[in-house]
Amino acid sequence: MNKTILRDGRNPEASDALVPPPRERILAVACDLFYRNGIHAVGVELIAEAARTNKMTLYRHFKSKDDLVVEYARQLAAAGDAVWVNLAAEHPGNPDKRLAAWIDHVEDIVTSNAERGCALANAAVELQPGHPARSVIEDYKHRKRDHLVKLFRAARYREPERLADEVFLLFEGARISIQCGSRGPATRLVRMLRDLLAKAPRKSRS
Repeated sequence: MNKTILRDGRNPEASDALVPPPRERILAVACDLFYRNGIHAVGVELIAEAARTNKMTLYRHFKSKDDLVVEYARQLAAAGDAVWVNLAAEHPGNPDKRLAAWIDHVEDIVTSNAERGCALANAAVELQPGHPARSVIEDYKHRKRDHLVKLFRAARYREPERLADEVFLLFEGARISIQCGSRGPATRLVRMLRDLLAKAPRKSRS
């Protein structure tokens, strides 16, 4: 027996609790396709089809593809910000443990099977200057550096800003290296970070 499927892709016989609303489906599909295939290679027709909806519904939730790209960048930035929130919650008042946990997080990233490296860096390369998503990405990268500065300062490093720049560039460079198909340098990232932090001068405890 044929089942009736609504134009937005919903099966009226299915429980609403089991079927995400159209906006969530569209955004989830767009995030996956943008990361795997690149932003320019993915059109709204493909996104709508993969999300089991149509272009009319897509444009009802996102005025344009650019708006969808902006939300994609916001989702990625929010996930990155959540890492720092979780680290602070798990290790309150203990910057050394928080730093060790962040290094473990970095190790998980560079040893994962993510084939295209950093999604935000990839998006920034594709987007023209002035695109609204670029400011989302740039603001996130600034926040990430600020988190590192604050963490290194709390851990009593003498030059937290310089150290943050060095760590930031090593991490970002390793992720770009992975995207280019070279995991060799990236596999040494964690050792390099730990060596760098071990040798960096720290203030004595008062």
